[in-house]
Parts: sequence; structure tokens; C-alpha cells
Amino acid sequence: MRMDQTAMLTAEEIVNEWPERELGDIFREYGEEPQWKRAAHEIVAYRRKEKIKTTKQLADLLVSSLKKRRKRRLHPATLVFQALRICVNQELESVEKGLKSAIELLSSGGRVGVLSFHSLEDRIVKTIFKAASKPLISINGRDNPSLPLLKLLTKKPLIPALAEMRRNPRSRSAKLRFAEKLS
Repeated sequence: MRMDQTAMLTAEEIVNEWPERELGDIFREYGEEPQWKRAAHEIVAYRRKEKIKTTKQLADLLVSSLKKRRKRRLHPATLVFQALRICVNQELESVEKGLKSAIELLSSGGRVGVLSFHSLEDRIVKTIFKAASKPLISINGRDNPSLPLLKLLTKKPLIPALAEMRRNPRSRSAKLRFAEKLS
């Protein structure tokens, strides 16, 4: 799950050593897993008997312990695995840092486009774009607004057409946003 194989934190360490509460927190925050408490509890109960060594072992545990989702066609372990991947790779921090750096490096009139693949990433992009597109108020409290840094080119994200989603099912969650640097 690690994008950087030299990184110290591993998914194996998280599932085998982290406290139940912290497991639940990452499943809720990074995976948006509705059954986050149950998933964390089942993992902790299982690891008391034996260490979780493989992804198959973890997936089987989650399949047997999490209730099936009726409306969604996701595998029961998908959101937990997403949470672990995001946590291990510090993906959301990287998106925020990268986008802020990209905006800083843009010349006046330059454009930035961001393609996100899940709601957590898109929320970060939307928040940064929105904040940078509003006039800034001086810190000392005087009414001295400055110009916004960005102009939003897409108020709502661009999403794939139905035909594209049929040809490429992985595109179904993609959202594309654009902004232009003003100053």
C-alpha cells in the first residue's frame, strides 16, 4: 500500500498495533466507512488471536464482520482499504501541499486543473479554490481588502458523461476543477 517503499509506516503496523479508537478514526475520516466502529472492533478482536499478515486475511475478516451494503456495489473491505492507503501514504496532506505549491508557482493568468477521484480529495480542492477566490481582509482589522488570488473557472466540477463511464468504469468518481491565477 505504500507509494514510497522507504516510508516507515505500513498498513500492517496500523492494523496490528494501533488502538481501536485510532483505527476507527481513520476508517471514519479517510474511508468514510459507515461501520467504522465495528470494523475497528473486529480487527482488534481478531489480532488478539493472531497477527494480520495479508490483505486477503484482512479482507476476509471484514467480509465476515461487516454488514453487506444494499445500495452500493462495493466490496465490504473497500472503504477500510482506502482509509489505510490514504493514512499510510499521507495522501490528503500531499494533495493539499501540492495544490498550494502549484498555485504559488503559477504566473498571473496561469491555470491549474485538478482531477480528484474521491470526495475527500475533491473537498480539499474545492476548499482551497474557494478560499483563494475570495478577497482577503487584512489581519490588522482595517477594511483593506485585497484582490482574490484565483478566479474559479468551474463553479461545479466537471464529471464524466455516462458514455465515458460505460467505457471506463474507473472514471465514475472523477471530478475535474479549474482555476486561473489573477495576481
